[in-house]
Amino acid sequence: MTNEYILNTALRQSAVDMNCAAEDFLSDENKIVFSKATDKARSYLSLPFDCNLVSYGNNIVASIRPELEHAVQSYISTYPAVHCFETPNMHVLSSSLAEFGLKICFMAEYFLPDIDLLKKHTCPYETRILSHDDFSDLYLPQWSNALCKERSEFDVLGVGAYDGGRLIGLAGCSADCDSMLQIGIDVLPEYRRRGIASALISELALAAIERGKVPFYCAAWSNIRSVRSAIKCGFRPAWVELSAKSAEFVDEMNKRKAMRS
Repeated sequence: MTNEYILNTALRQSAVDMNCAAEDFLSDENKIVFSKATDKARSYLSLPFDCNLVSYGNNIVASIRPELEHAVQSYISTYPAVHCFETPNMHVLSSSLAEFGLKICFMAEYFLPDIDLLKKHTCPYETRILSHDDFSDLYLPQWSNALCKERSEFDVLGVGAYDGGRLIGLAGCSADCDSMLQIGIDVLPEYRRRGIASALISELALAAIERGKVPFYCAAWSNIRSVRSAIKCGFRPAWVELSAKSAEFVDEMNKRKAMRS
């Protein structure tokens, strides 16, 4: 597996998700397309999009509802691509979307492995490769980044770290689409900063590649600890996404998070 193959796989999947061509992400010109549902998209996406912006660093591809075309075209034409994913410019998009009952919801950076840098890291604890059948008793709050109870059927591969038989760290892969596996990681608080995250992520990424799948990693730009772990393992930034959802959806998410804090 080469870096070119990895990037092209991600581009093709993004094209499926966004209802565009893979080469659209490599253009110097922005592109607007109308979103539509497909069973080949990443399983956790809710399609069609209201408004989803993606950049691989060259331009912006916007997959939207048709009635948003003027507002989104005006926004991505006014500001450089790199600034469309940050404040203060993002407030302009937020104001435009409010007229359609939408709010900016998700923002994330996605990472792909660099084959020349990806290598197995070690930690002071035993690690074990896990399969789907090993996860049944692990759908607990402390492993909510590595595994997803609501989509448990997609959790196909994992690596656990153990201290005397006790699970202290877990990286999991979800089969979000045919060609790619998304990695999530959790380490118990008292075991952090001991190299466990990088050991588990790197071992899981290599295991995914051995199975012919492209691993990818997602983190909020402000999650410094998570981003550091990805970079340490040989992952590098590949693309960014910004999506809008209904105001009701966003408000409900904020309410649930406030109740848990």
